[in-house]
Amino acid sequence: MLLAIDAGNTNTVFAVFDGDRLLTAMRCSTYGPRTSDEYFVWLNRLMDHHGVPLEAITDAIIATVVPQTLFNLKRLCREFFKCEPLVVGEPNCALGVKIKVKREREVGADRLVNTVGAFDAYGPNLIIVDFGTATTFDVVDFEGAYAGGLIVPGVNLSLKALHEAAAKLPNVDIAKPQQVVGTDTESCMQSGVYWGYVSLIEGVCKRVSEEIGVPMTVIATGGLSPLMAEGTLAIDHVDGDLTMRGLVKIYKENRP
Repeated sequence: MLLAIDAGNTNTVFAVFDGDRLLTAMRCSTYGPRTSDEYFVWLNRLMDHHGVPLEAITDAIIATVVPQTLFNLKRLCREFFKCEPLVVGEPNCALGVKIKVKREREVGADRLVNTVGAFDAYGPNLIIVDFGTATTFDVVDFEGAYAGGLIVPGVNLSLKALHEAAAKLPNVDIAKPQQVVGTDTESCMQSGVYWGYVSLIEGVCKRVSEEIGVPMTVIATGGLSPLMAEGTLAIDHVDGDLTMRGLVKIYKENRP
């Protein structure tokens, strides 16, 4: 079985696959100094809860956008699962797709993994909108290559910034308002962020399609993707497992 690890800025996800079949996914907050022992104690209990024996793990693959986590995630795989993990971004890990940007090493591992997973599932000419700590737009061209994209502050990050920078603005949760025009401070903030991001999605996707010169299929992923998709027809597919499927595809590319 394969242990696929995706370490994002906010959360780290550990998923166990038997071939293409996802058996379980476990999530913890991302914390750079967390040791391999701490990861193991937490994983051991959850895997036992889900009925996945430790000895069933035969290989691992890691994608991380937080460099401080990599040492202990590698150590976790080596010491407790007795395997040498593939690491997205290292020279010995082939992606199977081209990267058409000036500085390849600056592209986040998650964005490359999403490109692999999306092209495999949906074909070429894609825009991937990932609602994470940052909201990213990534373009997959006619060859299935990563062609660049955009990065904007994430939805929750924007709400947090409003609360912290303006003395009278409260801390509110993201929600889809029933109407655009808010009638109190909380509803005004929710409406501004929600419908503002919906308009951002629609506008950016339209401009990218015009610039590329062909219609683009829009894939949304990340925790807020189902909520944001409720407000717009610009999103064609919501795919919460995109990153993990991309990791499995990369693993197969390297260790068939």
